[in-house]
Amino acid sequence: MEENIISKTKIFRNLFWKFGERISAQLISLIVSIILARLLSPDEYGAVGLIMTFITIANVFVSSGLGNALIQKKDADNIDFSSVFWINLAISIVLYLILYFISPCIANFYKMPILSPALRVLGLRIIIAAINSVQQAYVSKNFLFKRFFVSTIFGALISGVIGIVLAYRGFGAWALVIQYLSNTCIGTIVLWIALKWHPVFKCSWQRVKVMFAYGWKILVSGLIDVGYKELRSLIIGKKYTPSELAYYNQGDKYPSLIVVNINNSISSVLFPAIAQFQDDKDRVKQMTRRAIQISSYIMWPLMIGFATISEPLIRLVLTEKWLPCVPYVRIFCFSYGFWPIHTANLQAINALGRSDIFLKIEVVKKILGFVVVLLTMNFGPLAMAYSVIFIDLFSTLINSFPNKILLNYKYVEQVKDILPSFILAIIMSLCISFVNSLLLSDMVKILIQVFLGAIIYLLLSILTKQKAFRFLINSLIRK
Repeated sequence: MEENIISKTKIFRNLFWKFGERISAQLISLIVSIILARLLSPDEYGAVGLIMTFITIANVFVSSGLGNALIQKKDADNIDFSSVFWINLAISIVLYLILYFISPCIANFYKMPILSPALRVLGLRIIIAAINSVQQAYVSKNFLFKRFFVSTIFGALISGVIGIVLAYRGFGAWALVIQYLSNTCIGTIVLWIALKWHPVFKCSWQRVKVMFAYGWKILVSGLIDVGYKELRSLIIGKKYTPSELAYYNQGDKYPSLIVVNINNSISSVLFPAIAQFQDDKDRVKQMTRRAIQISSYIMWPLMIGFATISEPLIRLVLTEKWLPCVPYVRIFCFSYGFWPIHTANLQAINALGRSDIFLKIEVVKKILGFVVVLLTMNFGPLAMAYSVIFIDLFSTLINSFPNKILLNYKYVEQVKDILPSFILAIIMSLCISFVNSLLLSDMVKILIQVFLGAIIYLLLSILTKQKAFRFLINSLIRK
């Protein structure tokens, strides 16, 4: 196993590679999805979106729990990684067979015949994800994010080309199915070649039991979280039309491309970094605060700025047929702005080994979430989207509460770490919003708003002596 002792420089360097990997991959994905959205109909997107709901839920069984336990375990060796690998692989095969045999029932329930064959093909992604999840745990454990960068970019590029060619040739929803599947396959193969680690034919049940004692709580939390998130798609797909599901998913997709990548970049590096110092509570608090400050500083202007330019942007890149997704974009932009608080607090709790607390707060949040979904589902997809904001506000308070005790990181401190970036982003948005009313082309409007927004935000950061801005500048200079 490679050296686990880390420094600030190593953390920052790996954060750079992880962030670069996510941004580059999702930039490719964004370009590909824009082209595919112009070639395919909302109905076709809605059908594949429904399939991905089932795949996403199944993936939790192989991507959560034991993978986190490998990272959290200080002395994890090749036997530990190999044991998790074989167990994950066995679980994924069982899950695939279950989906394979129930796919006709799912197709009949939603009255979409294409769901059955498409689910059977795309379901193979679960088996590949089982392999990839252990690879990702090894990458995170040993801070090898540069290698992960290569595999992800390679997979995104090739699968993107495949998807576009198939869509252009009239394969419809199958273009999306093959693109999603090939992306996972290619990335996993490249990572298999790039990493020194490969599984050995050994499986220690005793070691798995020890890791499972920690990991099962993360697994259950993941299932609750993903099940809650995907519940809206399942309900919209049944009660409303595939097009409405596509508008909802697209409205969520574009803000999440920004947020999830920043979020995953920070959490992938932050979790193993904090785990190294889990016995030093002051150090953990310092790292958690810094993560919240920096991610909020980056996230809020991106989210609020994106909401401001969403209408001309959607009209320009996706055409008029996708304009109904604009209200969803704005709703999810505001909702995702809270994610840095969620992520940093939860990663700190996990890294301290308190997966029991993690599970408890997930149960509380999701019980309320399920209730809110059931109360709003008859009022339309838009009402269901608005309910996400309420849940995120409530979740922010819940996620922050344990660290008041574990780290003495109080609510007041967290608000002080977040509020300055939020206020600067709002001011920036108000300054550039007038451009939407000008009689200019959508392209010109967007360019003006992006340029002005960046300048205004940077000037405000300098004038107000923003801590996160100064930290980023100093880190880049030192680097």
